[in-house]
Amino acid sequence: MASVPSRVADRLIKGIKRFQPILATAKSRDDGEADTVMIVTDMLAEVFGYDKYSEVTAEYSIRGTYCDLATKLDGTLQTLIEVKAVGLELKDSHVKQAVDYATNQGVDWVVLTNGVCWRVYKVIFAKPIDQELVIEINFCALDPKNPADLESLYLWCKEGWIKSVLGDYHTQKQALSRFFLGAMVLSDPVLEVVRRELRRVSPDVRIEIDQIRHVLSSEVLKRDVMEGEKAEEATKKIARAANKALRAKAAKETGEKPTADNDGAAPQIVVQSSEMVTPQTPPA
Repeated sequence: MASVPSRVADRLIKGIKRFQPILATAKSRDDGEADTVMIVTDMLAEVFGYDKYSEVTAEYSIRGTYCDLATKLDGTLQTLIEVKAVGLELKDSHVKQAVDYATNQGVDWVVLTNGVCWRVYKVIFAKPIDQELVIEINFCALDPKNPADLESLYLWCKEGWIKSVLGDYHTQKQALSRFFLGAMVLSDPVLEVVRRELRRVSPDVRIEIDQIRHVLSSEVLKRDVMEGEKAEEATKKIARAANKALRAKAAKETGEKPTADNDGAAPQIVVQSSEMVTPQTPPA
């Protein structure tokens, strides 16, 4: 994660120490949603660094309905925040409500919180609309002396948002997701390396890439890693990156500018799913 500026770290440490007993007391009293919204609004200012009067909006109206809170930076809507009572366990239905709000506004990020638990979601604008949990924080379990806990809070601080640290963290998390790693393992460059190493172990055995792919997809990798929209998106992303690298390499060798799409300047990398087999490009 990104390093936390010392000024922000000091504010986070003070905020943890101040609001942990406040939240514990509110939970013991079983405070309702309205009281929890007041606490969360104060936390947005004193912990996360937002101006309570100009950058935090209460009861944000969306097509006749209302989201509890929203944050704005430079007048642009940044995040919608759905607040539940401090003692209420957060459920999937609460997430759907907040994501529906975000979809209507074209907002990429949603926060669901009861003051104690903070869940930050990335809205996936697909069909159907989906959401991805990027980070979940139990505020009352944070240790103000633990740098990792401060870094977790910094992801959604105003200062962190300005530096896009949450987006960078999400990108890193995607790269290490099981879908991305599964698609990477089944890509041609990785399978070629596996085949080379297998030939080194068994030089007299003829092994083809398609055979390795079949064994990995049918006996090694879990099916849910290779199927569904997230798996397909990971496969496409790896293919785009590989083709871009090949085009750049081909352009460098010929002295031409790389093209925006695959126009024959370089062979196309094939990244296949377990159910699709495409003829491979022969080596030059």
